Amino acid sequence: MTAIAAAQVRLPRATVEPIPLTRIIAVELRKMFDTRSGFWLIASIAITSLLAAGGVILWAPDGSLTYSTFATAIRFPVVIILPLIAILAVTSEWSQRTGLTTFTLVPHRGRIITAKAISSVGIAIAAMVLAFAVGALGNLLGAAIRGSALVWDVNVTQCLYYVLGMVLSLLIGFMLGVLFRASIGALVAYFVLTFLIPTVFGLLANSQQWFHTLQPWIDIQFAQAGLFLFAHALTGHEWAHIAVTGITWLLIPVLIGLRLVMRSEVK
Repeated sequence: MTAIAAAQVRLPRATVEPIPLTRIIAVELRKMFDTRSGFWLIASIAITSLLAAGGVILWAPDGSLTYSTFATAIRFPVVIILPLIAILAVTSEWSQRTGLTTFTLVPHRGRIITAKAISSVGIAIAAMVLAFAVGALGNLLGAAIRGSALVWDVNVTQCLYYVLGMVLSLLIGFMLGVLFRASIGALVAYFVLTFLIPTVFGLLANSQQWFHTLQPWIDIQFAQAGLFLFAHALTGHEWAHIAVTGITWLLIPVLIGLRLVMRSEVK
């Protein structure tokens, strides 16, 4: 009886602590640099920033050699590259067939997607710090080489606008990655959303008066353009344009994409 009673005694199960979110974020950040494409895509932010600053020093008129000119020139390549980083960070689990391993080790898909979002935004903020530093260095070198006056014409509020615009641009890439979960489809949709649709909206606004007043409410690129202008502070109407287009083109699609991610089969 003693042996039977001892056999029936159940030892308490050892509790397994969940993997901390900080460790998942660190892994996602490392995965962005692991591949050659990921490494050079992130490195291209620094390379294109230096090239843009060099172009301003060489060809900008003396009257335009200001800090805002450097920041604007650096924005053009960076605002294109950042969404691509977010797209590849999300779609890699499906395109490279690593999703089964990832979601087995961390079965809560929401934590993985959250870590990808946080790491992507972290990359964007680091890119902004680099862009501001390169712009400042270019402004100093430009004034020294060209012998022009040193002009710092960007305040803290305008810098925050700039960072917000960059983060929103990156989140568009994140949204497309979650929605399509395939690199090719998400990249094609990104270029359509970034270049084709704004062009069509612009042509329509120039030819149709009724659409001219409607464009700020439905064209996300047009609405967010004010974040990168250093001439004035945004008005209430401009913030409303950003909010409406952000909900329409960013928030609603990302919610749909998250629902699909939670329900889709991982192979």
